[in-house]
Amino acid sequence: MTTLDIVLILLAFTALLGVIFEEATHINKAKVTLFFGTLSWILLFLFSPDNNATARISLGLAESVSEIAGLWLFLVAAMTFVAYLNKKGMIENLIYLLLPGQISERKLLLFTGLFCFVFSSLADNITATLVSAALILSLNLELKKRIRFITLVVFAVNSGGVSLITGDVTTLMIFLAGKVKILTLLTLSLPAFGGVVVLALLLSRGMNGHVRLERKITPVRRVDVVISLLFLSTIVATIVCNVLFSIPPVLMFLFGLSVMFLISRFMSRDNDLDPILEYIRIIEFETLLFFLGILLIVGMLKEIHALTSVVTIYHLLPPLVANYLMGIFSAFIDNVPLTAALLKAGISMSPGDWMGLTYAVGVGGSLLVIGSAAGIVAMSKIPGLTFVNYFRYFLFLAVAYTIGYGGVVMLGQTIH
Repeated sequence: MTTLDIVLILLAFTALLGVIFEEATHINKAKVTLFFGTLSWILLFLFSPDNNATARISLGLAESVSEIAGLWLFLVAAMTFVAYLNKKGMIENLIYLLLPGQISERKLLLFTGLFCFVFSSLADNITATLVSAALILSLNLELKKRIRFITLVVFAVNSGGVSLITGDVTTLMIFLAGKVKILTLLTLSLPAFGGVVVLALLLSRGMNGHVRLERKITPVRRVDVVISLLFLSTIVATIVCNVLFSIPPVLMFLFGLSVMFLISRFMSRDNDLDPILEYIRIIEFETLLFFLGILLIVGMLKEIHALTSVVTIYHLLPPLVANYLMGIFSAFIDNVPLTAALLKAGISMSPGDWMGLTYAVGVGGSLLVIGSAAGIVAMSKIPGLTFVNYFRYFLFLAVAYTIGYGGVVMLGQTIH
């Protein structure tokens, strides 16, 4: 190992520390990872020993940028849809239309888990958590019950996202790497939802009260309904066209986005007051920049052959155990760099084992409140939610995660 390799590994480790201790340093993790990611590649070029090495580095960078571009464009299209529907009140309207004026706390807890699970499959985890947090705050629950609700929200949001490429970035990354097929991913929803139900039942003990809901229905225009249907149609078309014609999901979502622009142009009369392109500007670009920085760092580690240590656990333990432990590890390390490292390390597993890893890294981060984006967002929005308050339900979360993972393993045995 050369001096440059050691320096680059230290830079990657420093970037990882910046992500872990973001709350303490108050430096956005997107800024940290983007800085170290770009710096690492610059150093590779500056200290390249010869022209042949420079050519290899250029090729490696081109491959990384190509992967990042596909991920970025897909997320931009999907997040723009969700930003529009959220701003127009379509998501909140759906919640209030489905819920009665008065409901028991237990039933509301189960409904919250179901809503988060389904909605996070279609939208990103952050939006699903924000919408759910707003609902919980409107209920004026006592602190202990509020913590139970948000604990279920974090777990359900992460569980729902693993079965569709629109729901979780790590699921999308594993799919784009060709490790699992899109229809195979859909089957993950069964054991994943089973884990959510188990957690809801565990958390519902002692919740015997009733809650009265104040309906806040936002007026809906015809164009908003059409765009909602377009979003659902785009998801279905993406799945069908990928299965039947191998059309990349990013192409279908960009097509859906273009149709969205045209619909808004011809059906909306307030283009000047609310231009549709503005919704691209209000999506979570910090999240996108974080993914960019992380993937640049992992690409660099692959370039210097530093990812071999990641696969050591897969040499020592069977994939079933190794994947389960990786899920627990993702509660401490962000699942995006963890998944990226595993994909780049060239691990060889069966489709069933890759399904297990998809569930593990997607849901395992729920074990700690700091282990996922949903948990971090919840901490910023729910007064009284702390690491310790959330950790009190660690045993419940671990049971639900283990049951869900066990269901995935049994399901994976039927897939070849």
